[in-house]
Amino acid sequence: MKQGLSLRVSQHLALTPQLQQSIRLLQLSTLELSQEVEQMLDENPFLEASLDEPVQDFGSVTPEAPASEDDSYHTSADTSSTSTADTAGESEGEGGMEAEPSWDGEGGTNEVVADDGEWGGDAPARQNNLGGDEAVDATELARSQESLTAHLHRQALSLRLSPEDSAALRFLIESLNDDGYLEDSLPSLALGLAGPDEEQSEEVEELVQRFTMALRLLQHLEPAGVGARDLRECLTLQLKALRGAGTVPPALVDAALAICAQPMELLARRDVKRLVTACGVEDELVRAAMGLIARLEPKPGRRFVDVERNIVIPDVLVQKIGRGPQPRFRVQLNPDVMPRLKVHDIYASALKQHKGEGSAALQQRLQEARWFIKNIQQRFDTILRVSNAIVERQKNFFVHGELAMRPLVLREIADELGLHESTISRVTTAKYMSTPFGTFELKYFFGSALGTETGGNASSTAVRALIKQFVSSEDLRKPLSDSQISDMLKEQGIECARRTVAKYRDALRIAPANLRKSL
Repeated sequence: MKQGLSLRVSQHLALTPQLQQSIRLLQLSTLELSQEVEQMLDENPFLEASLDEPVQDFGSVTPEAPASEDDSYHTSADTSSTSTADTAGESEGEGGMEAEPSWDGEGGTNEVVADDGEWGGDAPARQNNLGGDEAVDATELARSQESLTAHLHRQALSLRLSPEDSAALRFLIESLNDDGYLEDSLPSLALGLAGPDEEQSEEVEELVQRFTMALRLLQHLEPAGVGARDLRECLTLQLKALRGAGTVPPALVDAALAICAQPMELLARRDVKRLVTACGVEDELVRAAMGLIARLEPKPGRRFVDVERNIVIPDVLVQKIGRGPQPRFRVQLNPDVMPRLKVHDIYASALKQHKGEGSAALQQRLQEARWFIKNIQQRFDTILRVSNAIVERQKNFFVHGELAMRPLVLREIADELGLHESTISRVTTAKYMSTPFGTFELKYFFGSALGTETGGNASSTAVRALIKQFVSSEDLRKPLSDSQISDMLKEQGIECARRTVAKYRDALRIAPANLRKSL
């Protein structure tokens, strides 16, 4: 074989450090992005937080000068950003220091006019409950909420106990889980304090006795059922509290206590016949007692759980603007979640004049600060572009709710914006949009399509909402089965099999028909 040399020209995409950072920032949630910004501010001396005042009336339109009705869909020039790969390539080629980038979180807004052609122009839109005369910070409310431990400690202060009994009660309170249950047994708690030595057996017995008395005191505190070891004991404590209060007939409480003394599987399956035989109570009284048990709280500490971790801060705000038969919606970024960053002017100017040893490393840090600012801006620009496309496709949802949701897949948005499908997936993960109907994750607006008799498609989200509507209006004495719900959907022109109905029902956390049957 004869050897030779040849030239070949090819193109390939290299994951530069800036592109890797851009992809990583794009998939971060709001909380993770805030932590990333704080870390970069600590590590990079060329990056600083801008102390400028927040932009007033961010992307707003005053009531005196509403947007023109002819301007049905307006996109500002600030939102015309390129894809992540293109931006990364442009930034890679910028090596000059003539202009120091800064970004204070300003973003463009879009206005979308909802088309009521298929739903009727007279259908009223639900009012947005996000506004109000007095702004309430949910985070502050969550932080000010009293915990279960603090609530119990405050009640324990009113008890006249010896120092030893008070310490035992305090120890049991600290040993409760978030639901208010005491998961560890009293001997194990005593053994953990005294130690495993045989010489300390008497001390363990003494601790068990003190813990037993302290547990009785704990189980008489509010909320009722706290300090229980299992569900049976929790329900029993609550029933005894109801009997002591005298608000429920004693015969009904006694029947409920007899039911709780039986295996809990019978109560879970609502096996009325076996419960009647085991408890020796009439059928009607057993059903009434089961209804009483169903109204009890299986997790006494539920209302004391810190709700701050459940707070969702939206990345995008969608608001209804203007009046008339064609409602319009403004799409804007949430200015409260956008960091205000800029390059440190003094350090950057000093680096221009310094060309000595170590300047190459400092130049790299300065370039990293520029990259970070630009990637942050690119992240929010991409989120805004995707949100605008979602609102344009699902504009009837913002007027009529989830029943008007249309089928939508990631590929449609990707083809429209010229981005990759994986980029759309990263944007819609852990990013939230505030709408007139509540706050939803961006992935909520995507759903598969189900065929209809007319040859069209129905969104799976709309079908789930329809199933929820059917179940909420059903006769509790004869709840709808999955087959009946499937037939009702077929009457609406939607082809949905029984297995699909069962899958959607489980996703909505709706119990089967035999468990939904009225007591």
